Amino acid sequence: MNMLSVQNLIVKRGGATVLDIRELNVEQGRILALIGPNGAGKSTLLLTMAGLLKPGQGKIFFKGRPVEDNASRFEMRRSVSVVFQEPLLLNTTVYKNVALGLKFRHLTSRNIEKSVAESLEYFGISSLAKRSAKTLSGGEAKRVSLARAFALKPELILMDEAFNSLDPPTREGLMDDLQSILEKTKITAILALHDREETLRLAQDVSVMLGGKIVQSGTTAQIFNEPDSEFVASFVGTETILEGTVQSDKAGLLEISVAGKIIEATGDYVKGQNVYCCLRPENITVSKDKPANTSIRNIFEAKILKIIRQGYFYKITLDCGFPLVAYITMPSCEDLGICEGASVSVSFKATAVHIMRRES
Repeated sequence: MNMLSVQNLIVKRGGATVLDIRELNVEQGRILALIGPNGAGKSTLLLTMAGLLKPGQGKIFFKGRPVEDNASRFEMRRSVSVVFQEPLLLNTTVYKNVALGLKFRHLTSRNIEKSVAESLEYFGISSLAKRSAKTLSGGEAKRVSLARAFALKPELILMDEAFNSLDPPTREGLMDDLQSILEKTKITAILALHDREETLRLAQDVSVMLGGKIVQSGTTAQIFNEPDSEFVASFVGTETILEGTVQSDKAGLLEISVAGKIIEATGDYVKGQNVYCCLRPENITVSKDKPANTSIRNIFEAKILKIIRQGYFYKITLDCGFPLVAYITMPSCEDLGICEGASVSVSFKATAVHIMRRES
């Protein structure tokens, strides 16, 4: 069952259309990530789905029922929690901040105490209960904000850039805790994110936004491994996008001409079709010598043009007659003695090449 559905949603600001969503479905118990560049409309869509921003036209369905008047909007809001980019805490104790929504709902003191204690424990901040919100660090404030949202025991939680402006260790810890809590509670979640790592770690489904529209939706694996446009491919980290033309099709095994070289791939295309060959950097193997006794069909000699350190690995730009980008771990880079200008062998499987149709 869909927890939330959107159909033909239009939102305008200052006469300009900022959201135009034909359809979006959020399945119960699933975690959906909204991703896209700044200004794509992610935050506006979250506010609209939460009932905090009224659309100019279109329909929102919550658990199959239309949200079309104040009564139905109020009913939905009681089942939904929203976490904004900024924690927005009151100048009082952590306990009172987490208890705020529960008091609005007139729960008994005993039930409030139980829910607050449970939520504080979820996020590892029980010891902060009596602290003033003014004294909290950025990471602590984020945890309090999340604890306040989860204390309501919502059926759906919406989060807008929940990990924004956090230092790496704090961000890692909060992501781990949130992932564990969502898995434990099975609460349906919609997360507006801009980081690929966050998306891959947390989301089961992804909708990619651009210019107020959803340009592709699917499971996380589908979006990252099978993008259906050059924009989506680039946005989700497909570093290599090559123009080519299908030369032959042998029972689904394609030979594609790219810059005078032949790349073998799998797909349903015919001779003469113009295509894009997309390769993720983690699917490319770099070695000193040509692999021996291997079933890998794509092996090329290459020259290293640039090496850039990125966290715990290196991003390597290569020239194989066509440009190629690969990732390699720091130990592997040292073992291979790789340096700019060196000659290496690169290889990748035919199944690692994602093919997209290209207009002539």
